[in-house]
Amino acid sequence: MTATASPACTGLILGIGAYVTWGLLPLYLKLLAGVPAFQVVAHRILWSVALLLLVVLAMRRGAAIQAAARGRTLLLLCGSAGLIAVNWLVYIWAVQHAHVLEASLGYFINPLVNVALGVAVLGERVRRGQAVAIGIAAVGVLLLAVSGGGALWISLTLAVTFGVYGLLRKVAAIDALGGLTVETLLLSPFAAIFITQAQVAGTGAFGQSMRMDVLLVLAGAVTTAPLLMFAAAARRMRYATLGLLQYLAPTLQFLQAVLLFGETLKPVHIATFTLIWAGCALYAYDSVRGSRTPATRA
Repeated sequence: MTATASPACTGLILGIGAYVTWGLLPLYLKLLAGVPAFQVVAHRILWSVALLLLVVLAMRRGAAIQAAARGRTLLLLCGSAGLIAVNWLVYIWAVQHAHVLEASLGYFINPLVNVALGVAVLGERVRRGQAVAIGIAAVGVLLLAVSGGGALWISLTLAVTFGVYGLLRKVAAIDALGGLTVETLLLSPFAAIFITQAQVAGTGAFGQSMRMDVLLVLAGAVTTAPLLMFAAAARRMRYATLGLLQYLAPTLQFLQAVLLFGETLKPVHIATFTLIWAGCALYAYDSVRGSRTPATRA
């Protein structure tokens, strides 16, 4: 019994670690205040490549990744690389310009976007509870759009880019480590050119201070560590349970926005988040109930 429980417990710890790291990312990005969002993304890409290549070499996965990243899979990874770059850029810009509330809203919406994409693109069937959850969340988004009470474009861009990114990665025949390695390799030439131009022009952030250099180098670990923890967690625990953990990240972002960064929580925000939370809660409940139904019948 202990042997059976151990992997699930380890998976839970890794899953919490991944989502808490993502949830606390604004604290790290605030330390990079003054560094343009494009430069932060470029450094994030380059230092991630360096770290990922070390991991790939240590695990002797190079040949397998090279064999997988061909043809249709490579085309899908080109698309996912562009989407994750846009997602990173918008998220970093949002944190730098005091829009963490809108960023957290985007990641609350994201699971519901995933369901909608699954129905529209993959032909998956949606349960009644999931349909109602999406409808409740949609009302919240519509309310914010009509009121003009926030930079809704940030929320929608983050939700849609990450949702479509997840869809492409779902159908691409490659694992998490291989996929992220190829994506960052594809983006690295653009990142290198951008950073080189900034350094030559004297506007580059790297080399200005030891503290900033260390923070920029850490961008690689901040990017890759939670993804690797997530991938390991997904192999060790029920996916429905892992799905519930995803609300940790936007919840932590929301709390930081209000309690630490002093962002204004307007009445329309309260109404919108209440509807989004209600939709997410219904979606989570329906997911857990749905995952238990086959076991009950068996």
